[in-house]
Amino acid sequence: MKITKANVILTSPGRNFVTLKIETDEGIYGLGDGTLNGREMAVAAYLGEHVIPCLVGRDPFQTEDIWQYLYRGAYWRRGPVTMSAISAVDLALWDIKGKALGTPVYNLLGGKSREGVLVYAHANGKDIDHALDDVARHVERGYKAIRVQSGIPGVPVTYGVPKGSGPYEPAQRGLPTQAAWATEPYLRHVPRLFARVRETFGDDLHLLHDCHHRLTPIEAARLGKELEPFHLFWMEDPTPAELQQGFGIIRQHTTTPIAVGEVFNSLWDAHDLIRNQWIDYLRMTLVHGGGFTHLKKVADFAEIYHVRTGCHGATDLSPVCMAAALHFGLAVHNFGIQEHMPHTPETDAVFPHAYTFQNGSMVPGDAPGLGVDLDEALAANYPYQRAYLPINRKLDGTLTDW
Repeated sequence: MKITKANVILTSPGRNFVTLKIETDEGIYGLGDGTLNGREMAVAAYLGEHVIPCLVGRDPFQTEDIWQYLYRGAYWRRGPVTMSAISAVDLALWDIKGKALGTPVYNLLGGKSREGVLVYAHANGKDIDHALDDVARHVERGYKAIRVQSGIPGVPVTYGVPKGSGPYEPAQRGLPTQAAWATEPYLRHVPRLFARVRETFGDDLHLLHDCHHRLTPIEAARLGKELEPFHLFWMEDPTPAELQQGFGIIRQHTTTPIAVGEVFNSLWDAHDLIRNQWIDYLRMTLVHGGGFTHLKKVADFAEIYHVRTGCHGATDLSPVCMAAALHFGLAVHNFGIQEHMPHTPETDAVFPHAYTFQNGSMVPGDAPGLGVDLDEALAANYPYQRAYLPINRKLDGTLTDW
C-alpha cells in the first residue's frame, strides 16, 4: 500500500476545523485533525507546503518512521504548528491502518483496558445559583463528572461563562476580543462556589475546576488548600507551566489534584512535572501532542510516576480528534478522564461518527479505524472564517494570561 495523495480541508460549521485526508492506492483513506484554535491557516500551510509533498509514495503503515521523519527530519522541532501538522498525519495514518486491517484503532493500541471512557462536562452560570442550575441539567443528562465555573462578582467577563444563553465558545470571529480579570475576587469566590455545589449535590459527583493559567504558584496553592474540603477531582491549569518548578510550590501546600497541559505539544513540556510528581493528570491532546505515536509514549512515561491522562476535549477539536481521544482513552492503562464538550449539530453532520455517550461515559464504537468520516460536499458550505481567542487584561489594564 502506498500514499497517492493528501489534501487539507478547511471548514467552519460554527467554528474552524483543519482536516487532513490521506488517500492510498488501495482506495483506503484516513482522516486527521490539525486544528489549532486561532492559528488554523498556519497549520494548513505547513501541511500543504512542507508535509504533504513528503508523504506521497510512502507506506502508510510505517507510522513510527514517518513520525520521526517529520519530527527529526525537519530540524526545527516542536511548537504547536509543527506538532499539530504531525498529529494530523499520524491520526490519518492510524485511521488507514485500522480500516485496512478491519479493526478499531484501540485494538492496535493494545486493546480495551476498560469498557467505557469516563467524560466530564462543563457547567457554568453568570452567578452561583445559575451555575447550580446548569450542574443539575448535566446530572440529569447522565454525567458523573462536571467542571464548574461561574461569574465572579465585580469582574465583567469570566472564563468559561457564555455571554448569552448559548454554549460557551471563546473563539470569536474577527480580531481578538478583550476580557477582564481580577485575582482576589476570584480567590474569594471559588471556594464559596464549590461549598454550594457540594451542599446541593453531595459527595458522589466528581467536580473539576479550571483556573486557566491565571494564578501565581502561591495563589494557586492557597486556592487548592481552600478547596480541599470539597474533594475536587482536579484543579486545572492553576499557573502557566513554562516554569515547571512552580508546580512544586503548589504541591507543597495542597492535596487537591492538579491537571495541566492542554497547550503542551511534546513530552518535554511535561517532563519535570511528571518525573517530580508535581501533577496528577496530563491534559495534552492528540491533535497538538503528535498523535498516537507520540502521546502513547508520553502516557507510558507518565504511568511510571502515577500520572494519569485527562486529554483536552473542547470544541476546538474536531470529531476526528474526539474519536481518536476515545480510542486512546479506552486503551491506555493510566487513563484518568476525558473532557467532553458536545459539538454543534452542524459539526456532527459534517463529521458523521460512530462514538456515543451513555451514562457518564463514551465509547468510540467498533467501526474500523477511527470511526469518523467527512462529508466534503457539506463541509464546503461552511467556508473558513478568521477567528481568535480573547486576550486578557487585569482591571488596571495590564495584559495577563488568558
